[in-house]
Amino acid sequence: MGPRRRLWSYSGVLTRIAVGRARVVREVRAAAPLMADLCAPVTARGPWLTAVLNQAAARRGTGRPVAVVVEPHAQGRPEAVAFLTLRRRGPVAVLTMLGDGVGPVPGGRPPRRLLARDERAAELLAAGICDLLGTLRGFRRLRLTGLPLGDPTVRALAARLPDGLTANVRSEAAVDELDDVGGVVRTRDPRQLDRWLPALLARQPDARARAFLRSGARLHAAIDQVELAVLPDGDGLGAALLTLVDGADRWPWWGWSDVGGLGTAMGAPLVAVTAPARGWP
Repeated sequence: MGPRRRLWSYSGVLTRIAVGRARVVREVRAAAPLMADLCAPVTARGPWLTAVLNQAAARRGTGRPVAVVVEPHAQGRPEAVAFLTLRRRGPVAVLTMLGDGVGPVPGGRPPRRLLARDERAAELLAAGICDLLGTLRGFRRLRLTGLPLGDPTVRALAARLPDGLTANVRSEAAVDELDDVGGVVRTRDPRQLDRWLPALLARQPDARARAFLRSGARLHAAIDQVELAVLPDGDGLGAALLTLVDGADRWPWWGWSDVGGLGTAMGAPLVAVTAPARGWP
């Protein structure tokens, strides 16, 4: 069974739960100013999360999207929000980050965020996540991954979960050196993206990954946040790379090459907070 809708109030601040795609889409839109203020990465902003929600809506068994929202009573703009997914694994309800298992995701940096404006908001967000777990019947498990070092909500969750575990792994980043190969064409034109997408995606063997790459690339091309680099080779391609673009920031996303020019480098740590399956008090 999914979460029963509840509201909690902490010192004049409201914490609430939104369940289901339509409600979570509204919360994603409402959180846009907070995402911008916190310089959230492209993969933790509205367009990417919308692509994730669209992908989940097209498939069965992907779980239910959930948002835990902390906001002042008098305003309505969130001070903190966690976008999550609730899945059933047999008798166990598993709570993960929205987008966990959906990709490919660009490497080298933490792709997800527990958005909180300050330490107080992070404490309230952690309390709200634990309260959400308390609304679930049977056994529950928490697994939040892909977060940055020093996340204040992770610290607050670890303090609230006596059997919780915080760990990190080193990520691997793609390095774009295609210009050294020569003959590379770079474009942010959505029409050129559509032209080359079939050849680009032909190298992705997983149908779900192809679908997400197609929809995510088109969505971000429409808002000028993705670049396609291609090396034409006769009627086909010798190399191709999608890069997420946010102002001056460039984040290689996914691609391949038959001629070199795509390397790897050690990336930033990715933090996870987990709590094993158990009945919640």
